[in-house]
Amino acid sequence: MFVRQPGTLSSLARRYAWTLVLTCVIAWQPALVAYEITNYAIETPLTSEPGDPARGLAAMVDRKAGNCLGCHAAPVDEEFFGTTGPTLAGVGSRLPAGMIRLRLVDPKKLNPMTMMPAYYRSEGLHRVLPGFQGKTVLSAQQIEDIVAYLVTLK
Repeated sequence: MFVRQPGTLSSLARRYAWTLVLTCVIAWQPALVAYEITNYAIETPLTSEPGDPARGLAAMVDRKAGNCLGCHAAPVDEEFFGTTGPTLAGVGSRLPAGMIRLRLVDPKKLNPMTMMPAYYRSEGLHRVLPGFQGKTVLSAQQIEDIVAYLVTLK
């Protein structure tokens, strides 16, 4: 016969507690930062903390975050570039930060037929899995980090 030690949780209770904690953490999403589109750009950064190019590169190549290489070739030491989107080589020479930011936040504002996902939009999306509804793909800080990296590509 199994005798439970005082003060310990059963395996099932521990599993339930962790599931509840993880559900709350995953479900929590900060409110979207308001932004203004002017002249095909979002000039004002979404965060008060400046973007970090090193973190931006990491988010850009991470297949569970930006996954930019799924569609774009880029001058980075990674394999398996996509060819659906334009190359990111030299994007910092072609576009200012505000225009890059808009393309990451909601590219359909520029081209309603684009295949590029809106990385900082949570409403009006189609075929979103229930666990991801009401959430953005990237945080405001991740957007700023990726913008900071992409403007370095001259």
